[in-house]
Amino acid sequence: MNPPHTQPPSASTGEVDVTVEGLRSTRGMLRLCLTRDPHYFPKCEKDPAARRGSISASSDAPFRFEGLEAGNYALLVLHDENGNARIDTMLGIPKEGVGFSRNPKLFMGPPPFDKVQFGVSDQPVKQIVQLRYFL
Repeated sequence: MNPPHTQPPSASTGEVDVTVEGLRSTRGMLRLCLTRDPHYFPKCEKDPAARRGSISASSDAPFRFEGLEAGNYALLVLHDENGNARIDTMLGIPKEGVGFSRNPKLFMGPPPFDKVQFGVSDQPVKQIVQLRYFL
């Protein structure tokens, strides 16, 4: 297995290793976004304090977020199959894969922050995210 991809650490000590399962193809990129702010979830990309990362969908290595402050976080993973750096939709339904921390059941729209949040402290945390495809 390849070493995990990482995001540069800060002075904090929390760490989250993310493994993504259920890819329907190895084309494109996996886009990850980690936020502590429920106001910005699931629009994590609008959170100036969010941590983001991307890895090739063909990579078998987990993605590692390092240097996190202790607290509750929510993770969004998008399978950007065509590499255009956004989630493509049809009538508001994602055409590409989506997944969340804690793998909640998905109904009409994204899950609320409290269904996907998980705690980070000074011990490493693992999140296995199962991607879902609707179209």
